[in-house]
Amino acid sequence: MATADDVKARLAQVSAPDGRPVTEAGVLSEVLVSDGKVYLSLTVDAAEARAWEPVRAAVERTVRGTPGVTSALVALTAERKAGLPPVASHTPAAARAPAAGGHSHAGHSPAGHSHAQPPADPQKETPGLPGVGAIIAVASGKGGVGKSTLAANLALGLAASGLKVGLLDADIYGPSVPRLMGLKGRPEVNGRMITPMQAFGIKVMSIGFMVEEETPMIWRGPMVMSAISQMLKEVNWAPLDILVVDMPPGTGDAQLTMAQQVPLAGAVIVSTPQDLALIDARRGVAMFQKVNVPVLGVVENMSYFMCPHCGTRSDLFGHGGARHEAQRLGVPFLGEVPLQMSIRETSDAGLPVVATRPDSPEAGIYRGIAQAVREALAGRHSTARAAPRIVMEG
Repeated sequence: MATADDVKARLAQVSAPDGRPVTEAGVLSEVLVSDGKVYLSLTVDAAEARAWEPVRAAVERTVRGTPGVTSALVALTAERKAGLPPVASHTPAAARAPAAGGHSHAGHSPAGHSHAQPPADPQKETPGLPGVGAIIAVASGKGGVGKSTLAANLALGLAASGLKVGLLDADIYGPSVPRLMGLKGRPEVNGRMITPMQAFGIKVMSIGFMVEEETPMIWRGPMVMSAISQMLKEVNWAPLDILVVDMPPGTGDAQLTMAQQVPLAGAVIVSTPQDLALIDARRGVAMFQKVNVPVLGVVENMSYFMCPHCGTRSDLFGHGGARHEAQRLGVPFLGEVPLQMSIRETSDAGLPVVATRPDSPEAGIYRGIAQAVREALAGRHSTARAAPRIVMEG
């Protein structure tokens, strides 16, 4: 297998726009190598980003040609120098339909604040993924609220209603879908396209298939954006009725990338009943609304605990907070999921409860949420939107 030093030695043959070897231009990030897969980024001045794009492409070709390298992800990130007037960020190539044989890359400017504006020409914006009917995001304002478990069982609940469903694990820093779905190994790669793995009748893709379970993902925002772009556009998802995307927690690069990449049909927000979780859920709702993504509703997870021995119900984290918050924000409330031993056991074992215990009360709750999501999608079917552009301002 190739090493980082092997890759850097090859990159010394690639010239920067000023003629220097790219390894001496002060733009190269740390080169990460994992099981033949190479990840790196080039950080340049935003004013020079256009001149650097051919270099990024050359770097990628060179890395792919290094003996022992099986795939490469090269991100181009453009940063505005202090003191210069505000500039509109270059729309990531990943956010546009890639040219034939092209590779998605990302542009990023940490300076200033981002907001969404309607596209100048909706006809030129990225359409949905070919062969995929609707894409929905399952998101939370904070971690630890059971979002991934909800996403997996929601996908299975939708599949149980007769739909063709896919599940994309976009939580780059903490991918848990492989374990939840009982999947191991590597997906097949045919040319530039990846064949998603399958479990319980649905298609599944995760960055967790590409790296070892204990490998930390120490990536900057542009690399996260590029990885999500690849898992959206370079995976053979079709034909699907619905693609469920398990988002990372928070309201950062990944969420904005998804809003740019494809016209999301809607978002499901997951929260627990406590006030602190609800504050973060509120931010999640507001973020999707600002980028014109319909909020399909809110789910209250870990809503209550039912003792398996005595049948006594306990509201360990309070109760009803998410329902009240949904009403206050004017978005649908999709349902309550209890804190239940069987859900934890089946999730840890890679045997999600909807698929393996379909007649259980817990599976029925998830199927009810799936039906509510399906009805919310049907109600918004005529409100298709184009993906917004993210414009950076100083």
